[in-house]
Amino acid sequence: MDDSFELTKIDETTREKLRQTVAKIERLEEEKKEVAEQIKEVYAEAKAIGFDTKALRQVIRLRKIERAEREEQEMILETYLIALGEA
Repeated sequence: MDDSFELTKIDETTREKLRQTVAKIERLEEEKKEVAEQIKEVYAEAKAIGFDTKALRQVIRLRKIERAEREEQEMILETYLIALGEA
């Protein structure tokens, strides 16, 4: 059986569930776009008052990582820098 034959066998309840699922994903994608725009505006405000946005982004990224993992990454980085004569 080919896929087009299988699609015609979907009952109306399943079709409606599919429509709802697609609509929900589309709404969430729109919300995600709006949130991304809000975040961009906050970074612009931060820059306007003198904060370094590159450093802010790094702080946000680091705060998402558990402390132990972050400390391990920093230790490895420091080891590599020492090995390269950079520290």
